[in-house]
Amino acid sequence: MRETSQPIMRKTAIFSLFLIIASNLHAQYTETINSNRPGQSQGAFAVGTNVIQLESGLYFGNEEHSGLGTDTDLWGIDYQLRYGLLFENLELNLTGAYESQDIFRNFLGTTSEGKISNFRANTIGAKYLIFDPYRSLEPDKPNLYSWKANQRFKWKTLIPAVSIYAGANFSLGDNPYLYEGENKFSPKAALITQNNWGRWVLVLNFIADKLTEEFRSYTGIITFTHTLSQNLAIFGEYQTIKSDIYADDILRAGGAYLIGKNFQFDISGLVNFKDTPSKWQVAAGVSYRLDLHKVDEFLEESNEGNKRRQRSRKLSREREETDDGDGN
Repeated sequence: MRETSQPIMRKTAIFSLFLIIASNLHAQYTETINSNRPGQSQGAFAVGTNVIQLESGLYFGNEEHSGLGTDTDLWGIDYQLRYGLLFENLELNLTGAYESQDIFRNFLGTTSEGKISNFRANTIGAKYLIFDPYRSLEPDKPNLYSWKANQRFKWKTLIPAVSIYAGANFSLGDNPYLYEGENKFSPKAALITQNNWGRWVLVLNFIADKLTEEFRSYTGIITFTHTLSQNLAIFGEYQTIKSDIYADDILRAGGAYLIGKNFQFDISGLVNFKDTPSKWQVAAGVSYRLDLHKVDEFLEESNEGNKRRQRSRKLSREREETDDGDGN
């Protein structure tokens, strides 16, 4: 596995994957929680086998539509339940949001008020890592004769980790958030890439949604994350949505703070750049990991893999000695 040589840098690099992001390690499992919050993209790496992770938050905001003459105050709860199944490359997840809207209409001098609330979205799916450059590409050996050669930019660092995602949207009952004629079930697919550059992480999502519907939706998300300290990271995100029913360009920004190894707190906000509707939102959330992971996958021919294997063996011996001391 790939880690920085110094403990502080290693922890910093791992935490920088707080949102969308996994880690610089070859195995998907990380020593600290790996959360997709608070952005909308998902990282290429899974949470790790037998890891159960809940990511949820509360948001509120406003949407004002100049064409329809509506002014909408809204609040909602979004959530994501993630589970690493069978092996390190595979993750199952449930993603959704419940939203309530208070709508004030003023159209051609006629005013009215209304309220709607329901699950805005629910999607169950699976993500699978198909290419990990840190595992598939040979690491560069140091040049013993040239400091300049060792510092030279390495083009292969531009090669990202790549995952594919397949899921299904579902809605139950009479849902006001469905468009007229929209089916309650529809497929969703995504291509996910991730580059880890020390304190910086770049995640790209290319999403095709509602593929069986007349009005399909295509979304692109670019997320940059930067680690400021061992416990604090910030992010910026751009999202573009293309559909015959709804199109938008959205900017998000925020930060996350790590508390212990299994708990993260985050805050964020968003704005867009049009008036049909114009929107803003603020959000706060948490991510919590129930760590049942027991066995790491190691890259056999890797110094970093050997180091991680030795640490695991050392921890096992310490646990055995503790059990013996307790009389077990």
